[in-house]
Amino acid sequence: MVYQITSGIKISVSTSFEGTYFKNYKLHYAFSYFITIENHSKDLVQLNSRHWEIFDSLNNPEVVDGEGVIGKKPVIKPGEKHSYSSGCLLASPIGAMKGFYKMINLNTTKTFQVLIPAFKLCAPFALN
Repeated sequence: MVYQITSGIKISVSTSFEGTYFKNYKLHYAFSYFITIENHSKDLVQLNSRHWEIFDSLNNPEVVDGEGVIGKKPVIKPGEKHSYSSGCLLASPIGAMKGFYKMINLNTTKTFQVLIPAFKLCAPFALN
């Protein structure tokens, strides 16, 4: 597990290799990731959008932007957390992801970015 704290918001990430799949007649490696967002600040915050940079050892990096996470824009009270899981398909058994969330401090209405630490996506058989 990796984690990073930005502006009082802690992002923790753990990953898992889910297996191989064929998509459009090509072999893909499937990974899941589980993210916990903890509010260690004194303010009420809301996650509005996400920005991902996905690195695949056999492809060019891919950038993905979108609203919320898994269809939600969670409001996180001080001392509380929000967790979710998602996934990624790669063309190779080795890759990585990193990014940031755009959040708003609902007490001050100021927006800010919270960094998502870089995490590896690696099939166990590719480690040797």
